[in-house]
Amino acid sequence: MSVSRVTSRNLRPGMVLAVCMAIGLSACAGRPGPETLAPISDAKFKPVKVETLYAVTTRDRAEPGKNVFTAGKARTVNYASFDVSIPASHKPSNIEWPKGSKVDPSTDFAVIDQSVMQREQLLDAVARRTGKSSIPTVFVHGYNYNFQEALYRLAQLKTDSDIDGSPIVFSWPSHAAIPAYVADKESATYSRDALAQLLVDLTARTKGTDVEVFAHSMGGWLTVEALRQLKLQGRSDVLNRLRVILAAPDIDADVFVSQLDVIGPMRRPITILVSPDDRALKVSSILGAGSQRVGAVDVNDPKVADAAKTAGVNVIDISSLESLDATNHNRYVEAVALAKTLSKPTANAGLGDAGAFIFDAAAQTISSPFSLAATVLRGN
Repeated sequence: MSVSRVTSRNLRPGMVLAVCMAIGLSACAGRPGPETLAPISDAKFKPVKVETLYAVTTRDRAEPGKNVFTAGKARTVNYASFDVSIPASHKPSNIEWPKGSKVDPSTDFAVIDQSVMQREQLLDAVARRTGKSSIPTVFVHGYNYNFQEALYRLAQLKTDSDIDGSPIVFSWPSHAAIPAYVADKESATYSRDALAQLLVDLTARTKGTDVEVFAHSMGGWLTVEALRQLKLQGRSDVLNRLRVILAAPDIDADVFVSQLDVIGPMRRPITILVSPDDRALKVSSILGAGSQRVGAVDVNDPKVADAAKTAGVNVIDISSLESLDATNHNRYVEAVALAKTLSKPTANAGLGDAGAFIFDAAAQTISSPFSLAATVLRGN
């Protein structure tokens, strides 16, 4: 995917600062703390909808035996489960955070139960929930996330997509701070062994079904590194059971090509959701001395389409979707209809051969930018 590079000259003066401010907006307003994970003990409250989520994390626990996680790197992987109540007033794509220090489950996302788990307990629980139409889905978050933000984002994605299965957040020790980009990259890399092992464990315990991996931003880097590691370990049996979706992956394009050279063609092509106007990835490109980021490639460039076909991946432009903020980096949250389709066993077959495509949010269709036959997502 050798395409045009982004440099500081491509950006208006002050854009880097503006994007950084947009990314850090939630931090300015106060990041949600671990108190948002404390179980609600209101006997009068009757939840309308509850999502049971599992957590596998390389973060340290603040205290042994408690589900409060820090940005420290754990020497052993930690496991947990959470029952998250979704308020009746929930709006798609939103996370209804508490307005103050007290969580109101009638208006806010709220934890109503949680438990510390051991590895075998978590795998047994996932296996019990797995069936032909119900598969494990691993969400790997990106840069600048704390644990509770990652958990609640998965709860939002699960409830809005209404996809059957066992949702698992793989939370690596992001510092949840704008200046910690380099430290986050190191923390993501630190976690690749644990993610690879989780995928081995899940495929071993859920025979006959696939395992979906949905990774965002820097989580895409972590995920592809884990896939590369599995290939080097000779675990094609695991790779053949995976459906991988990378949303706005923060990966140098040339590095990505070299990773794919090792991984080789996947049984189900990796799906990559991109937006050329992703401002966060433009900043990442500048930090990377102008290197093109995979999540911001232009599918209208014939070189991108050729590279995608050669690598055996599906690149889908989702720029038609609304963005949650000025960075245009979180459009995947709006891709509920697309996510439903991509999660079906035959979804990748519906895309045809690997290559470059454009998703039309209004028409709910996907087509080639080079006048190939359109594929209608709805009803597949």
